[in-house]
Order: sequence, then C-alpha cells, then structure tokens
Amino acid sequence: MTQRGLRLIFASAAIVAAVAVLFILPATREGIFRSVAILASLDIEALKAYILSFGPWAAVVSFALMVLQSLAAPLPAFLITFANAVLFGWVRGGILSWASAMAGASLCFGIARLYGREVVVKFTGTKAIQATDQFFEKYGTNSVLIARLLPFMPFDIVSYAAGLTPMKFWPFFLATGIGQLPATIVYSWSGSMLTGGLKAVLYGLTALFVLAAITWSLKKWFTDRKKAKSAARAAVAEQKGEPRA
Repeated sequence: MTQRGLRLIFASAAIVAAVAVLFILPATREGIFRSVAILASLDIEALKAYILSFGPWAAVVSFALMVLQSLAAPLPAFLITFANAVLFGWVRGGILSWASAMAGASLCFGIARLYGREVVVKFTGTKAIQATDQFFEKYGTNSVLIARLLPFMPFDIVSYAAGLTPMKFWPFFLATGIGQLPATIVYSWSGSMLTGGLKAVLYGLTALFVLAAITWSLKKWFTDRKKAKSAARAAVAEQKGEPRA
C-alpha cells in the first residue's frame, strides 16, 4: 500500500472517531451546535460570554472555535478575532487568532489533498470552489498570498482550493501565515476597543476598508509585475525569432 493510501486510512479513521464522539457524547454534540449557532448569529457579546464560560479553558475553546469555523465555511472568523482581542488583549488575542487560523487552514488544505474535489465541494459548494479555481489560474503561485491579503476573499475556501492544486504544503503555509497577518493585526486592534455591537460593526467596516485599500494596491502591483514579465518574455522571444504564444 502506498504512503498516500496509509495517510488516507489514518485520516479517515480519525474523522470517524471524531464523529463518533460527537454523537455518543450529548454534551459535546450540544456544545458544537451551540458554537455554530452563536457564530452564525454574529453576536459578539454572546460569543464573548460563551468563551468566558469555560474559565481557564477559554483560550483552548477559542482555538477550537476558529478551527471549527474553518471547516464550516462561511462562518465568520473575524468575530472570533474580535472576541479574542477583547478577552485576551489585542497582542495575545491576535497571536491566538493567527495560530488557530493557521491550524484551520492547514486542516482544510489536508482534507482537500487527501480526499479531493468531490469532498471539498460538499464543504464549500460547487460555485464557490469554481470561482476560487479561476482565481488560482489567474494569479498562479502568488494566489494564496494575494487571497489572504484580500479581506473579502473567503479564507476557508482558499485553503480547500489550494489543496486541490499541485502546490506543496509549506509554500501554502508560509503564504497563509504572511498573508493573514495584516488582517489579524487590524481586526485585533479594532476588537480591543469594542464595547458593544454597534461599535463592532463600525470597527469591522473600518478595518475592511483599510485592508481593501492596502490589498488593492498590492494586487495591482502583482498584476503589473506579471504583465511586465509577460512582455519581457515576448520581447525576448521576438528577438530570437520565435512565434509569440
């Protein structure tokens, strides 16, 4: 049996065991369902209260929530980042949000790499993954970094889509880690000043606009650079007398 086959068996066994625990233990099942409901409600005060209810395990629960939302796209990750900043301070909360998002992204990448498109589509939907495929075709090796910098690009779907490409894990991991830093810092800083639901919306929108302005500039730089390289290759080919592609 191949190494890929063995990894597939072990991963499947782990997933089956996790699902079994979910349905065997009522408390675990109810906790997950409640977590999903709170995230879907977009109520940051309810989320803060829920995380705090676990006492010394609050950070661990927050970490698990971020991983959960990675699998259950499109639950909002920024809400958890806001809550972490309020509860743990914007520096420690930011580190927690960054690390847990990295874990979630890695898990999505691994699922896509092991199980393929058919399983990914069940998590994301056909249209979403097709749109992301087109993004990857357009930007090539820079796709993950650009996508992480764009605040409106779905974080989880990008991770799944990357796992369907020939991209290796470590370049994906590095691009994800660097690309999500600006958003994590902005959201954490904004979240540390939140005192209510209205301010959450205000700061959230402000953060998105700031990130959009920064990432639009970066995206334009990547696009211009790509065009310049294409023009340079065409010029060299023309000098050699080769037909243009």
